[in-house]
Amino acid sequence: MDNLAAPHAQESPAELAQRLHLNFKDLLLLSRALTHRSFLNEHTEALEDNERLEYLGDAILDFIVGVWLYHQYPEMAEGDLTRMRSALVHTEQLAVFARKIMLGNAMRLGRGEVQAGGRYRSALLCDTFEAVVGSIYLDSGIDAVNAFMHPLLQEAAEDILLNHKNEDPKSLLQEWAQSQGFQAPQYITRNAHGPDHSKTFELEVIIAGTVYGYGAGPSKSTAAKAAARMALLKLGRIE
Repeated sequence: MDNLAAPHAQESPAELAQRLHLNFKDLLLLSRALTHRSFLNEHTEALEDNERLEYLGDAILDFIVGVWLYHQYPEMAEGDLTRMRSALVHTEQLAVFARKIMLGNAMRLGRGEVQAGGRYRSALLCDTFEAVVGSIYLDSGIDAVNAFMHPLLQEAAEDILLNHKNEDPKSLLQEWAQSQGFQAPQYITRNAHGPDHSKTFELEVIIAGTVYGYGAGPSKSTAAKAAARMALLKLGRIE
C-alpha cells in the first residue's frame, strides 16, 4: 500500500482493488461497500448500500485489532489493550486509514453528498472503510483482512504510543491544570455549522481565563478532545 498515486477522477471498484492489491473474486461486494445510500437514491441500477457491510466490518475490526494487539504487545495490561483498541478503531483513526489508502475518490456518493464534501468527511470515510473491511472478509476471509490491516495497524499503533493518543487528552489536560493550581479546563462551544446530518462543532478550551486550544469535529466530544490535544501540544506535554 505504499507509493500510491492519487486518483484524479472517480475510481471504479476494479481500479481500487487493483491499486490496493486486493484480489476480489466478487467485485460486486466491493462495489456495494463503496455505495452510500445517497448514491442509491439517484441510481436505480445500484441494488444495495453499504450499511450492512459497515456493520459487519465494524465487528471484524474490533476482533482483528484485539487479536493483533494481544500478540503485538504481550506485556501490555488489559486496560491499556482496551484503550489502544479504542484508539485504533475510533472514527477519526479509521478515517485516517481511509485517507491513507485514498478511499474518497472510489466512494459512490449522490451528487448532493459530493457537493457537501462527503469525500472528505471523517464519518463517511470511516463508514466506507468499515464496509470495505466487511467486503474483504466476505470475499476472501479473515486472513485477507489481516493482510490488509496489519501494515496500517503497525504504523498507527507506533504513532498512538509515541504521542499518547491512547490516553484521553481531556484527562491529561485536567491533570496538568490541577498540578499548576488551576481549576478544571472549560470547553466553550464557539460555533456549530452545517446540516443536521453533518454538523461541525468548534470549541475552545479555557484555563484560568486563557484560551489554550481550539478544536473542531463532527461532535462536541470530538471537538473537545481536539482542543485538549492542541493545548497539550502547545504546553509541550505531547509531541
